[in-house]
Amino acid sequence: MVMVTKAPPRPAPVAHRALRLLLASGVTAVSLVAAPGTAAAEDDKSAAPKTLTVAVSQSIDSLSPFLAQKLTSTSIHRLAYEYLTNYDAKDARPIPGLATAWTPSPDKLTWTYTIREDSTWSDGKQATAEDAAWTFNKMMTDPNAATANGSFTANFAKVTAPDPRTLVIRLKKPQATMAALDVPIVPKHVWEKVGDFSKFNNDKQFPIVGNGPFVITDYKVDQYIKLKPNKTFWRGAPKFDELVFKYYKDGDAAVAALQKGEVSFVPNLTPAQADALKTQKNIKVNDAPGRRFYALATNPGAKAQDGKTFGNGHKALLDPAVRKALFLAVDRTALVDKVFQGHAVEGEGYIPPRFGSYFWKPADGQKRAYDPAGAQKVLDAAGYRKNAEGKRVGKDGKPLDFRILCHATDPNDKAVGKYLTEWWGKLGIGLKVECLDSVSDPWVKGDYDLAFDGWSVNPDPDYVLSIHTCGTLPATPKDTGATDNFICDKEFDGLYAQQAVEYDAAKRADLVKRMQSRLYDTGYMNVMAYPNALEAYRTDQIASITTMPEAAGNLWGQDGYWSWWSAAPTASAAGEKESSSSAGLWLVVGPAAVVLLGVGLWAARRRRSTADDRE
Repeated sequence: MVMVTKAPPRPAPVAHRALRLLLASGVTAVSLVAAPGTAAAEDDKSAAPKTLTVAVSQSIDSLSPFLAQKLTSTSIHRLAYEYLTNYDAKDARPIPGLATAWTPSPDKLTWTYTIREDSTWSDGKQATAEDAAWTFNKMMTDPNAATANGSFTANFAKVTAPDPRTLVIRLKKPQATMAALDVPIVPKHVWEKVGDFSKFNNDKQFPIVGNGPFVITDYKVDQYIKLKPNKTFWRGAPKFDELVFKYYKDGDAAVAALQKGEVSFVPNLTPAQADALKTQKNIKVNDAPGRRFYALATNPGAKAQDGKTFGNGHKALLDPAVRKALFLAVDRTALVDKVFQGHAVEGEGYIPPRFGSYFWKPADGQKRAYDPAGAQKVLDAAGYRKNAEGKRVGKDGKPLDFRILCHATDPNDKAVGKYLTEWWGKLGIGLKVECLDSVSDPWVKGDYDLAFDGWSVNPDPDYVLSIHTCGTLPATPKDTGATDNFICDKEFDGLYAQQAVEYDAAKRADLVKRMQSRLYDTGYMNVMAYPNALEAYRTDQIASITTMPEAAGNLWGQDGYWSWWSAAPTASAAGEKESSSSAGLWLVVGPAAVVLLGVGLWAARRRRSTADDRE
């Protein structure tokens, strides 16, 4: 979003007082120019900073590319670092990023990448193949550096940089993701100084050195993160002078800020918010097929790779009959109609419909359609009887009362939670909806029964499938791991291994669909909906911006940097429509000939800085 502060009209006495204060402070005015409508005034206006401010509701888990997994964090890393390849905004096909070309050997076990010559780090040093080799080797040799993206390098045998322009990756076996390695490349000369990668969040020293279109310049937890254009970015510098991601815990507050012009873009709107904004002047609502699924996750019994279990998940949920009954008692059609008000598609597999070749639908005999009577029969047959109070009781004689983790900032979670409480209550099952500002702590500890879950899917689905493999479980209960929901299923793992080495597109798509089928059958993940990308921006601040895909695509959370890199400010956002009555005051002071811009503009910038400090 664009937040622009204009210098208000300034009465002459204020300017005169400011001048007297400067002179009284010992500053010698060598030259003074103050005339409305003069060239100096025009220069004043053209220098007005153009700030694009984006409202976000999700906390940043880490500014380290080796640890970050949340969408806000990874979206920022796409802006700050180059990947070997990017995704075309039109059709998501792989296109050059840091690498200009990539070629596999005949046996597909050795991949050679040509690194571009015109990419420099923001501190002026050249980006080379050695930086990429160091990034991958660090992930291969240090488990703490493989937390976020380790699935991409687990099959790497050796990575070398024989010269600054050549990167060579040798594989243990073929790997289908070699043109879609979603790994930020970091500068070796900066990161080789880091000690413990598990504790380094990259959030203490600014600006942060990167080679993407933007440079991270400041960050305050759950307040804001600020970025400036990388003037040397090989594709060209972004058009706004600053990009700010501002944290709003409350979605209505973010929408109000959009209406006031304090922010220029708000993602993740509710249908009610979107409908209200459609009638607002200078606001455009974007409603497009999304890249995210919205699911219900069931704790399968949290465990680590050392075999030790942990957490306090309800044991009854380990019974497939209970999971099936809960599945049958969820009316996805009603959720799409009543919660998402039609701005979503009914959920089925993991991959949203917009990724056509990987999209999966259950067969007629496999589909678990809404069937509350069938759910009752499943529980009866499995021995979960109702007591005198109408409550289902488990094998231990205790009532079936479950907890579900809910994101306090997500109104969909709360709304769906009410429906689940009603539907499952009719089965005799109790549900407590626990809405927290951050669900991360109980989740990683396994202290939950169910949870609202969701991931944004990349054009290549490998990553979102990998988070359910046994290899992503934490090494011990004290570790975190990269797992989403502690699922470890040997059949699923076998299919994952097959698709990872399959270069034939049709065969690989079939394997990916079979993986989704397996997850569906286990009942640990119930994909309820594919929400639309429902977002809005101010047209009096953003003149143009690129969606992905360009035809009916999203702006927030893209598989690339296209939206914020391409965003162009309007003339008014750039300060070009300011009234000519604004007095332009220039002072050339002292022997060093320091130029001080108009007092009113200085004051306006100071106010904006103060407002930013509150983010």
